[in-house]
Parts: sequence; C-alpha cells; structure tokens
Amino acid sequence: MSATPDTEDLLRRHAPQVLGALVRRYGHFDIAEDAVQEALFAAAEQWPRAGVPDNPRGWLIKVAARRLTDALRAEETRRAREDKVAALTPRDAFTAPPPGADRAPREDDTLTLLFLCCHPDLTPPAQIALTLRAVGGLTTAEIARAYLVPEATMAQRVSRAKQKVRGVRFGRPDHWEDRLPAVLQTLYLIFNEGYTATSGASLQRRDLAGEAIRLTREVHRLLPGHGEVAGLLALMLLTDARRDARTGPHGELVPLDEQDRDRWDKAAIEEGVALVTRALARGRAGPYQLRAAIAAVHDEAPSAKATDWLEILGLYDVLVRLVPGPVERLNRAVAVAMVHGPRAGLAELASLEDELGAGHRLDAVRGHLLERAGAHEEARAAYESAAEKTLSLPEQRYLHARAARLKP
Repeated sequence: MSATPDTEDLLRRHAPQVLGALVRRYGHFDIAEDAVQEALFAAAEQWPRAGVPDNPRGWLIKVAARRLTDALRAEETRRAREDKVAALTPRDAFTAPPPGADRAPREDDTLTLLFLCCHPDLTPPAQIALTLRAVGGLTTAEIARAYLVPEATMAQRVSRAKQKVRGVRFGRPDHWEDRLPAVLQTLYLIFNEGYTATSGASLQRRDLAGEAIRLTREVHRLLPGHGEVAGLLALMLLTDARRDARTGPHGELVPLDEQDRDRWDKAAIEEGVALVTRALARGRAGPYQLRAAIAAVHDEAPSAKATDWLEILGLYDVLVRLVPGPVERLNRAVAVAMVHGPRAGLAELASLEDELGAGHRLDAVRGHLLERAGAHEEARAAYESAAEKTLSLPEQRYLHARAARLKP
C-alpha cells in the first residue's frame, strides 16, 4: 500500500526533524540519513493501513534509531559492536517522546541540523548541498538545477560531503555567525525551490517555502540584530506574499505584471517592508537586504504600470557590484529593458550566454524582450526553446502559450 498525499506531506514535514534528532544523538550523518529513509518507508507502508500514530515524530525517531543501531552493529565485531552501541545509545533511544513533548522552537532539531550541516570542515558549496538534502529534502537533481550544474557533478559533491562528515559527532556551534553565510544561502535556495519548483506538475511547493520562512524566523530570533538575516526574512515574506496570485484557477502561471494585487498578502508585505526598512537603517546594505528592497518596490506599487523601475534598476546596479552572478545580471537586464527599452535589455543578455545558455531562464527573458521589441518570429523561437529546457509543466504551458500567440 502506498502512502496517501496527506501521509506524504506529514512525512516530508517530519523528516528533517527526525534526522536532526538522530544526528544530534549519535552523529554518523550518512548512516543516520539511511536510517531515516528506512523509517519513512516503513511509515508510508504502515500508516495508511494502521493509522497515523498519536506522535508521528516520536514513532519515526524510534524506528530510525533502531535501524541506526542495527547498522552500527553490522559494522563491528560482536565485542566492539556492543561497546559502541552502549556508548552511543542514550537512555531514551527506544522510547518515543510523549505527545506534546517536542522541543520548543529554540531547541528545534531542524534548525540545529541546519547549522550542523554547515560544518567548518566542509567547503561552502558542500555545506549547502548537504543541507539542501538533509534539511530541505531536495533531490540531487533539484539541487543541481538550483546551482546550474550537471546532476552528476552535484551527486559527487553530496557524496564527498557525506564522506567528509562520516563518523563526526556534531555539537551545536558556540558561534552561530561562523556558519551563517552557508545557512542563509541554503535557506534562500530552499525557498526558491518552494516558490518556483524546478520540475513537476505544480508551479510551487508551498511546504518548502513555508519551512524556509519558519527556519529563517528562528535564525532571526537567534540573531535579531543581523541585517542580512532580517533582509532574507523580509525577502521571503515580500516574495511569498504574491503566491496566491501567481497561479490561475487551473494552476497556470500568472506573470507578475498580470497578477491581481488584491490577492497579495498585505500583512506579509507590511512585515517584510518593516523588516527591510529597519535593516537598511542600520548601515551598509548586503545582498539579501538589496533583494528585499527590490521586492518591496514591486509590492508597494499599486499597479504594474506604477512600478518605479528606475529605483529598481538603481538597486540592481548596487546588487551586481556586490554579487555579479548570472541570475542577478539577468534580472538587472529586465530592469534595464523597462527603463531604457527592450533593445537595451537584449544587449545586456549577450554576456550571459555561456553561463545561462543551458537553462530556460535566459531564453524566456529573451523571448519576452524580443516580443516587446516587435521581433515576433525571434521571440516565438526563444519561447519554444525555453519551453523545451524547463522541467516545470506550468512553465512549459505558459511558454508554449506565449509562443502560440506569436504564430503568423
């Protein structure tokens, strides 16, 4: 019997918490991850038939702990195995915590796991890739698309990261800030995958976006005076505020300039604007604060036509000096087009071919700007090319629809 959608959502929600609990208790990240996967599989088989237990997280921890200790026993001789298991097994290892006994948010195992995966022995790319797997629940293919690298490359990166931390007993770091850059980038990537899924039938994965926001709130609570933490939380809130307006009644993609702004979450916008305003007042702005400021300009505009694109372009000019990445430059090209015309924007795209040519984003933007410039045949070809490159079905349908409008 396969798991129902409700059960799958429940398991996805608890998986990082369970993995965090096991890693905190035992270390052995790689073996713990395998044990959690076995526990999730067992739950997917049993819960639809026997019912969800009163404390699903405790059930999963109990089963995963058994799988983990079994795996540890299998690796050692009888005497060494018994010594190791006795040393590693806490008193409550096989006892599910009672209902309501989950730790308070300040002791959130998922948040702890988030920081622990960003171990100083790992390179920043390895930290982020490992955390996206463990905390975000992303597949290797999804992480590869987020990084714009081949899946095989990302698989090797994740594998090396696991080997590097194999057997390491993690402890909560004394200085949270030491691992903060990797943590923030990971949360940002998790949110982006949730807000615009890189593959599948749905445009959004709200569970991922919601979890990224929840964890970022926790980091902000730990470091309330850190401007970039506040900036990232503001960026997520200001972006996620538009989610209900991003899809039509049949799940179709609705672009920003065509969205019904009455459906935007005004409370989230107010909170996000307040956060980024306070952060910017503290001193020099970082990349997340600048991205949040750009999102705020969009969200505060009463209509698409009333958007202050000149201010947005100015913010992008500052952002690309700090982060001259291809995605930032692509977004700046759109702002250039809105201020100086589509041909000016198209000129900006020329330098991005080598870095973004394999993905669909460059062709999608090129198609939009060519359409605005009146080059309909070229725009149609760009839209069709973009549609072939994306694995997101809503994006495919949207791009094909844009191309179809331009057929002679």
